[in-house]
Amino acid sequence: MKKIALWMMTAALLTGCGKSQQMPEANKDFAVVTVQATTADLETSYPATIKGMQDIEIRPKVGGYLTKLLVDEGASVRKGQPLFLIDSEVYQAAVKQAEAQVRVMKANVATQKLTVENKQMLFKQNIISNYDMQMAKNTLASYEAQLAAAEAQLMSARDNLRWCTVTAPADGVVGMIPYRVGSLVSASSAQPLTTVSSINQMYVYFSMTENQLLALTRESGGVQAALKNMPQVRLVLSDGTEFGETGTVSTVSGVIDPSTGSVQMRATFNNASHLLRSGATGSVLIPTHANNVILIPQKATYEIQNKRFVYVMGADKKVTSREIQVLPQHNGQQFVVTSGLKAGEQVVVDGVNQLTNGMTINPITPKQATDAQNKAKADLKDGKTPFSK
Repeated sequence: MKKIALWMMTAALLTGCGKSQQMPEANKDFAVVTVQATTADLETSYPATIKGMQDIEIRPKVGGYLTKLLVDEGASVRKGQPLFLIDSEVYQAAVKQAEAQVRVMKANVATQKLTVENKQMLFKQNIISNYDMQMAKNTLASYEAQLAAAEAQLMSARDNLRWCTVTAPADGVVGMIPYRVGSLVSASSAQPLTTVSSINQMYVYFSMTENQLLALTRESGGVQAALKNMPQVRLVLSDGTEFGETGTVSTVSGVIDPSTGSVQMRATFNNASHLLRSGATGSVLIPTHANNVILIPQKATYEIQNKRFVYVMGADKKVTSREIQVLPQHNGQQFVVTSGLKAGEQVVVDGVNQLTNGMTINPITPKQATDAQNKAKADLKDGKTPFSK
């Protein structure tokens, strides 16, 4: 009897183990939605860098010690306003020397003119030869040339003296000043005296991917047409606030960066309030408005060789892969479908990586799918598994 009982217990255990090894049937529940034509208003965000329309490096044209700083960092300046003073003693002396040389040469020219006039009278009376006459004229020409050179030297000396006062070449804002009074500066100094940024209007640079640019260009019929048709863009600053002015996308780079596969674009913003500063960062928002289009979640699509596809469910609950075309602009969550889908068709919106062509599914609503996922998470948290009863 003991042997029979032991055998029955062993058989029961083996039977139980066999049942526990059975794999559960694959889940065929997939969230499906019926798509409808609608109007789309989306915004695409691109990281951006802000620069002044003119970021002018201020470098001295003459060398010397800085004797005075006339502005401070961050100051607003006008064109022609003095910024720095360079020690001018050497250049003042050079001007005086050049002025003296000019006076000497003027005197030489005046004296030689008298000599030429005298030679001409003697030549007419056949007292001197033509050679003597010509030599006097050549000497006068030489003195006149030397006078011209002396006057040019004086002009250069005066320019050097004038350049001892470094002025702003344009309206703008003064950047960092790496030098202080007593620093020795010259045109060959490694760093500029400062940078003056013209910020009444600002350039905002951002990048699009090569594929986005190609799609935009094809849609508009060319780069220039695409730029012309682009709407006004907005700018979000680094602190999350939105800049009060809208901008215009004005140019696109002719070269694609091979390291990133992107192309740089530039938008122009008015900056009358001088809130924007050169070197700041932000995000450009490009709005997209489209009529009679279909919106689908991005997770409902998959990509193969730069082509985008969705799974469409038929009346027999079998799914079929279908290529669609979407706008290059999107909000990071949805795509705007321009062709490939019709209103009333049913599309799988979740778990598309588990599907194959011709697969039969059990369609559920997105809410039911979310509830099932939440329940699975709760069961997992409680220690339950799909094999648990």
